[in-house]
Formats: sequence, C-alpha cells, structure tokens
Amino acid sequence: MKKERSKKYRLIQALRILSQTVFFVIFFYLLLGTRFPGGDYIGRVEIFFHFDPLLALTTFIASRTIFVSFVFAALTVILTFTLGRVACGWVCPLGSIHQAFSFLFKRSKLLQPKRPKDNWTAWKYYILGFILVGTLFSLNLAGILDPFSLLYRSFVTGILPAANYGFSAFIGFLYTIHFFPMGDSLVQFQQNLAVNSVFLQGFFIGTLFIGIILLNLSRERFWCRYLCPLGAFLGLTSRWNVIKLKIDAKKCIECHLCNIHCETQANPFPVKGWKSSECVYCFTCSAICPTSAMEFPIKPKPEEIKKVDLSRRKLIFASLMGLLAVPFFRLSPSTKRASPKLIRPPGALPEEQFLQKCVKCSECMKVCPTNGLQPALTEAGPEGIWTPILVPEIGYCEYYCSLCSQVCPTGAIQELAIEEKTKVVIGLAWVDKNRCIPYDLGTPCIVCEEHCPTSPKAIKLVKTEVKLPDGTIQTPLAPVVDTDLCIGCGICENKCPVVDKPAIYVTSVGESRSERNQLLLDLIKEDSGPY
Repeated sequence: MKKERSKKYRLIQALRILSQTVFFVIFFYLLLGTRFPGGDYIGRVEIFFHFDPLLALTTFIASRTIFVSFVFAALTVILTFTLGRVACGWVCPLGSIHQAFSFLFKRSKLLQPKRPKDNWTAWKYYILGFILVGTLFSLNLAGILDPFSLLYRSFVTGILPAANYGFSAFIGFLYTIHFFPMGDSLVQFQQNLAVNSVFLQGFFIGTLFIGIILLNLSRERFWCRYLCPLGAFLGLTSRWNVIKLKIDAKKCIECHLCNIHCETQANPFPVKGWKSSECVYCFTCSAICPTSAMEFPIKPKPEEIKKVDLSRRKLIFASLMGLLAVPFFRLSPSTKRASPKLIRPPGALPEEQFLQKCVKCSECMKVCPTNGLQPALTEAGPEGIWTPILVPEIGYCEYYCSLCSQVCPTGAIQELAIEEKTKVVIGLAWVDKNRCIPYDLGTPCIVCEEHCPTSPKAIKLVKTEVKLPDGTIQTPLAPVVDTDLCIGCGICENKCPVVDKPAIYVTSVGESRSERNQLLLDLIKEDSGPY
C-alpha cells in the first residue's frame, strides 16, 4: 500500500513538471513570436498577461477603466478559489524557473534545505498592500514586481540579447573553421528570430534577474515565498479551496522532512499549522514522505482554511508607505515641462493615463522591428521607469508599422490601423546647423531628406550660403524641417551621417497625445483670437 501511494504522488509530480514545461514552452513561443511577422498584423502574442489577475486589478483601480481582454483573469481567480494556488505550482513560467534552479542548487549541494524558523512569507503580502494602496491614487507599480512583467522584461532586454551575442560568437567560430553550410543555416535562423540586441538598461535588468534567481541559494523558490505580489494575491484568493491536506497520525513518524523540503514554506506538519495559502500543490511532501502518511484528498465541500498570519502594524506601515510613495514617485521635472527625450510610441495614451496602464512588460520593445523602443530610466520620472520610449539614435519608428499598438496587453498603447498610425505625431525633428554638413561645411548632404517617409516630405532642401574659413562662399542644398508635416519618426536622426551626435534630432514637442507639449507658436496662434 505504501509503495502504491508513493508511486501515485510521484506520478502527480511528473504531471506537474510536464504542465510547467508545457506552459513555459507556450510562454517562450509567444515571446519569440513577438516580432515582425512579415505583414501588417500580429496574433495574440500578449495573451499570457490577460490571465494575470494582479495586472487586471491594478490596471482597473489605477486607470478607473476596464480592459476587456482581462476577462481571462477571472479564470485564474476561479481556479485558485476552488483548487488553491495551483497556478503558481503548475502554470507560472517564472515559478517554474525558480523551481528548476532550486532543484539544480540542491543537487549540486549549493543549497541545503532546512526547516525554516522565520516568518518572512508575510512580506509579499505587505508588498501587495503597498502596491494596491498606490493604485488607489493612480500610481501603478505592479509591473515592476509582477512575475509575468518581470520575466518578460528580463528576457527581452537582458537574457535574449545576451544569448543572441553568444549565438553570434558561435556562428563566427563556425566560419573561422570553414564550416560554412551550418554557419549559413544558423545565420538564417538567427535572422528569422529577429532578436533586438541593443537596450540601454540591458545589463542592469539582466543582472537584476540573475540576482533574483541566485536568491534560491538561500531558500527554495525565494521569490515565490517572500516577494511575489501575485502569489500573495492568489494566496488571499485561495481561502476556500477543495484540496485539503490529510496526515495519517498512525503512520507519521514526525521526521519533519515535509517541512524541510516544502518549497514555499507552507509547513505541512502538523496539519493544524498547514498554510494552505502558501501551498502551491507541488506534492513534494507527499512524494518524499517515508511512511506515505500524507495525502491530499478532494472534498466537495470547501472548508475555511487558516488565515494568513500578518502583523497588523506592519500591514498598516506598508499601506502608509504606499500612500507616501505617491508624491515621491511623482517628483519629476517632466510633470512641469515635458522631457525632450520622452518620445512615446504612436498610439500611447496621454502621459498620465499611460502611466496608469503601462505595466512595463516590454512587449512593445520586443516587437519593434528597428529596436528603437527602449526602457526609460529617468525620462518620465521614477513612476515611468522601464516604460517604453523611442530612442532614434538606436532605431526609428517604422512608417508602415503599428505592431507595438497591437501587442500592448493593457491598452496603454491604443491599437492603430496603419492608415491611422501614419498620421500620429510623436515628436518633431530639429536641425542643428552647427553640426549639419551643408550648413557647417558647405558640402552637399541629402541623407535625411532621402529617408523622410512622409508624403509630401517633411524635410525640404533649400539653397543656403555658407562662408568657409578661406573666405569662399558655397551654396549647397540644406535641410529644413516642415513642422506641419513632420511626425517625429526619427529616421532622419537615425540615418544622419554625423555619427557621434546626429546633426538632426527629434524631441517630443508637438506630439498628438498631449495638449500641453506643443510648439509655443501654435499656442500663440490659438490664443490670439481675432487679433
């Protein structure tokens, strides 16, 4: 009988690992599929985010609007309410990564599981309280720590670019040893993946992710135990699940192996101290029990479980910190005068609404075909960290592309058809005559005018007089920007032959989404009335 039950839970463990593998493959497939598909439209590559109830709740509270696609999050809530935190143990791709590394660290003896005596599991609930209080005042910080956003952002800006560089080095090695057929095939494969390799904060975000993984050297699934706000939300949701723990007192020898090897510190023994809200139903405890004393029967009638053990003082303190964080996160010069570098993707909502909805997932950065969308650092203040901005020196906004507006999981970037997108102004171009080749050197250059995609062109060429150091005068054609036609796509800045600091540059002024960030002359015209 003992042997048969042990096989049963080992089989369930195998099924759980299979489930984790399948969902991680789906996640990774959607991640790699978030790229230029060869056409105008891309599929629902962002659908994974729509099953996240934390993002659904915080986006709704912060923006006071409902994004219909988040209806799928209700399925996660229902599943958790009836079966407990199975989504954490069987579905979550970040949880799967933590569990895999915890297993590797244990097998390599880098991690020695021991019976925990701390109560740090409460910290993720305090973090959740901090986030939710902030959202009440429209400060949406959930995307910084949400597991889906964190994992996607880390892969897009850090892990995949680093892997791409390693892959390129391997291809280069194949060519050095004259293994051309395989090298050519791998080059084609790499180009088909279309991985953007340049990100301003790639090192920092990638290193931060590796640090989170290395926390598993201290405790198994450290992130899931102590820090994950989504895990805390699901823990609160799983108050009436039908899967219960049962320990046969006649068989139990009180060895505490179940507590020592519990991956989320749910403390299965004694059964009265079992924290169902922490259990992710990995069934490790029942699989390793030497006497097969543990099992998880399903009871049709749910029973009320043990409440989450939280300190009222710490919860109040965390809530107050969330309240106090609101003004501090908004201490930014951009609230007074728009940052010239704060160029948002076409379709982005007005800045205040955009920050309420953006969850910093980097979906738009992954799909950008020119690598122009980058994670912000200080351009939008602390509240806007890791939100997308266009950096023309790295990449421009492709004129006939609206993919970023199609993959945004929260509606922070409204979906646009190509015809609509080409009319959206995200900024304006300016010519630095002190650096522009025709203006400064008297030498002809028409690169920016050639690449300008608008029709008619926003960059005109006019004859200008330039006095050279030897006293001679040249009359080359020089670029002039028509502000009524420029949309701020940045291709002129990106292609400018003055490579260190382009002689033509784009700023956010004149953007369609803002009534304030407009040219002063336009405001004067509007206010001038009949005079």
